[in-house]
Amino acid sequence: MEIFTQFIYEFLQSFWVLTREMAPWLLFGFLFAGVLKAWLPEGLIRKYLGKNNRFSVVNAALFGIPLPLCSCGVIPAGMSLYKNGADKGSTSSFLISTPQTGVDSIFATYSLLGLPFAVIRPVVALITGITGGAITRRWDPQNDSPPEAVLLDNRVTTTSIPLSNKLQEVFRYGFLEMIASIGKWLLIGLAVAALFAVLIPDDFFTHRIGQGLSGMLLILLASVPLYVCATGSIPIAAVLMLKGLSPGAALVFLMAGPATNAATISVIARQLGRKSLIIYLLSISVGALLAGLAIDFFLPPAWFFNPLQFHEGHTHQVFSGGFLNLSAALLIMLMTYVFIHTRYQKISKSNTTKNQGAITKIRVRGMTCAHCKAMVESALSSIDGIAEATATPKSGEVILKGNFPSEKKILEVIQRAGYQYEGKIK
Repeated sequence: MEIFTQFIYEFLQSFWVLTREMAPWLLFGFLFAGVLKAWLPEGLIRKYLGKNNRFSVVNAALFGIPLPLCSCGVIPAGMSLYKNGADKGSTSSFLISTPQTGVDSIFATYSLLGLPFAVIRPVVALITGITGGAITRRWDPQNDSPPEAVLLDNRVTTTSIPLSNKLQEVFRYGFLEMIASIGKWLLIGLAVAALFAVLIPDDFFTHRIGQGLSGMLLILLASVPLYVCATGSIPIAAVLMLKGLSPGAALVFLMAGPATNAATISVIARQLGRKSLIIYLLSISVGALLAGLAIDFFLPPAWFFNPLQFHEGHTHQVFSGGFLNLSAALLIMLMTYVFIHTRYQKISKSNTTKNQGAITKIRVRGMTCAHCKAMVESALSSIDGIAEATATPKSGEVILKGNFPSEKKILEVIQRAGYQYEGKIK
């Protein structure tokens, strides 16, 4: 019993230390993500990612890097771009660069892994995205329009929106939708990192896994099918480095883990083809390995180990201990609120729809995971008249309860979320 109590104490202590170190940067990242969402004009991305723009591959990588989308969340966004005029090259560039990093993960990377890692991650994402997109454009060219394309207006929207509405959108997206989207995976990442910190011996990777290329290849093989978001991967990488994993191998995990998983691989193969999939995987894998080898062989180890001494009380303090504790408490309260709010909405809508409106079934294509399910349900539930939306990613079926709006409205909302509306199910 005493051993178990000690284990729980050490686990909670590690969990808290990791959370407080990341919290201020995560909160700032969520805020910045909301600003991007509110102020990025509609149609801007499609305008600069079209097949007629010779810089579209570069633009796609530059657009993708700051976007806070995980490897599953990027699928509908990337497929929406492809269906609406982007070519295979720019789509691949976007799909490669976007999940490897994001504005939230850049700040969080700095908080736990230091400035060099925070700079190297987006640079590697940019290079691999551009490289993969350029190779795709050269070796797997797109000779015609994507099947079933529904071309949207590519003009940049210039309609004036009141500042108060934009500020509301900043906080709604940054601190509600973002937390709802990655909150679960962030908690899983923190919990796994804390568990590793308690269970794995300090010299485990030094003596059990080979250093250099062999160790990186093992990490790569484990990372490719794994689902972990760019932010959730950071505490895991930090703890693994404390246990002896080289900075280069940690970078391989940071780049390959968030950018690949089984769902992403299957969708790219189906939508873009096997050639594009092979180029996609090779770009991420080779790029991560080369960057990892460059770090281990050419950069000073002190750049990557000094910021990680949090377990000995020597953190690279940018903020005071009180501010870190306050930020961590605020982050936990926000995550708790979002969870309770989401659950309450579901229960409330379920009770409301018992005696309200009819049930309509529609089909939506492009859903692959729980994140997709949440995105589609949230988008459809925001429509006036729809009291509840329940999506099933495997079949593509969505059950709507309430007053069914026009199909034009459904089409618009589904496309804006990055998926494809295929009509009612009779």
